[in-house]
Amino acid sequence: MIIRNVTHDDVPDIARVHVDTWRTTYRDIVPDEHLANLSYERRANGWHQILNHASEDGNFTYVAEEFGEIVGFANGGVERTGDPLYKGELTAIYIRQNHQGKGIGRCLVKAIAEKLSQLSIDSMLAWVLADNPACRFYAALGGKLVHEKELEISGKALIEVAYGWANTENLRRC
Repeated sequence: MIIRNVTHDDVPDIARVHVDTWRTTYRDIVPDEHLANLSYERRANGWHQILNHASEDGNFTYVAEEFGEIVGFANGGVERTGDPLYKGELTAIYIRQNHQGKGIGRCLVKAIAEKLSQLSIDSMLAWVLADNPACRFYAALGGKLVHEKELEISGKALIEVAYGWANTENLRRC
């Protein structure tokens, strides 16, 4: 497995990973109508915009590649809300369902934590839907529940929680 910086050439693949993992992970959590309306093309357009503005927005993206196929990705950067304790943020991490449980997520989190550390940021948050089975992953990495808020997706009220790492040193050793 290779963890590397994303390129614009990767966008169609990460859009597919993004949409497909939303549809598998959030089934029975997010309204079916919302999941059915997800589009590879719209998601790819969104990722091109993210990459075009990455340097000015202070974010970065890594992909996980196995045998030439992108099987996951993670995006991170400066924490977006001005949290007083947590200065970095893991804003997205998605891994194809059939590649989960192989350590890919840990490697992607390590890449994000290392990049944040290079920016002199040694704390991090990750916001996740409270009903997401991946909450166990964040807890296993030592994340502590530090915030909770309500959000709405396609008319359904959902709870989003933040896992926080006051010090990401252990994440950089995974």
